Amino acid sequence: MASDRDFHSPHYGRERLDAYARIPRHRHWDGYITVVVRGGYQEAGFDGRRNLTEGDVVVHRRFDAHLDHVGPGGAELVNLPLPPGLPLPAAFRIEDPDELARLAHSDPVEAVRSLCPAGTVASQADWPDTLALSLSTSDGRRLGSLANSIGLAAETLSRGFRAAYGITPARFRAEVRARQAMDMIFQTNAGLASIANDCGFSDQPHLTRAIVDLTGRTPGHWRRSNPFKTGRSERD
Repeated sequence: MASDRDFHSPHYGRERLDAYARIPRHRHWDGYITVVVRGGYQEAGFDGRRNLTEGDVVVHRRFDAHLDHVGPGGAELVNLPLPPGLPLPAAFRIEDPDELARLAHSDPVEAVRSLCPAGTVASQADWPDTLALSLSTSDGRRLGSLANSIGLAAETLSRGFRAAYGITPARFRAEVRARQAMDMIFQTNAGLASIANDCGFSDQPHLTRAIVDLTGRTPGHWRRSNPFKTGRSERD
C-alpha cells in the first residue's frame, strides 16, 4: 500500500540533473510541469517514453510515476506547479525556454499562464512503447496474448518492459486503470461499483485495493472530497 513516504515532492524552480544520472521510477503526490532549458533526458511514464530536449515541456499529473535517464550533457530544468484543470497536452514544445525560465524566477504563476504549445513531442515507438499504449487503452487481452502479438515469450516481454519502464506490464496496467478510476471519481458522480466495471476491475473491492495501492487512500476518501459526490453512502 502506498504511504506518504512513497511520494516524491517536486523541486519547484531550477533543477540540475547530472550527466548519465539514472533516476529510478518514482511517484508524485502533486501534479507539476517540467520545462527543459538545457541538455536532455529520457522519461518513461504512463504516456510513453520521450526523449526530451531544450524547449520541451512535459506535464505530470497527480499520482503520475516515471523514471528518468539523463543524457551525456546533463539537463537543466524549471519545474512549475500544475494548477487543477489546466488544459495542457501531456508534452509539447515552446519557442523560448530561456525566457520562460527568467519569468519563472520572478513570477511562477505568470510563467505557467504564458505556456503556449508551439509543437509536439513524439513518443518512442519500440515494442515496449507499443505495449505501454496497449496497456493504456483498455486492451483487455491477457499479457500472454500481447506477448504473442509482439513475437516474444511472456518472460522476455515482462523483463524488457520492466527495463524500459521500471515496472511490470501487469502492474502498469493496474495503475493505468486506477488512474482512470480516479479521474471518474473526481470528474463524475458515477457510483463506485459502476466505475469499477467501466475501468475493467472485477468488482468494487478490486477497485478499492488498486486505488489504495496507488494513492494510499480509499475510493470512499476521494469520493467524499469530490465536488461531484452523490451524497449517498458508498462502500470503501
